[in-house]
Amino acid sequence: MAVPKRRMSRSNTRHRRAQWKATPPDLVPIVVDGRRHLVPRSLVRAYQRGLLTP
Repeated sequence: MAVPKRRMSRSNTRHRRAQWKATPPDLVPIVVDGRRHLVPRSLVRAYQRGLLTP
């Protein structure tokens, strides 16, 4: 694992952190019990199998 050899300045740390942008999950319409729900794409199979309830 890479380990920094020196302390990074506060300015550089905040500038680096500012580059990370969170993106909202893309929602997919599915039908559960005759009702349409928008769920994250990664959880579609769990909703269809009944492991999660909308």
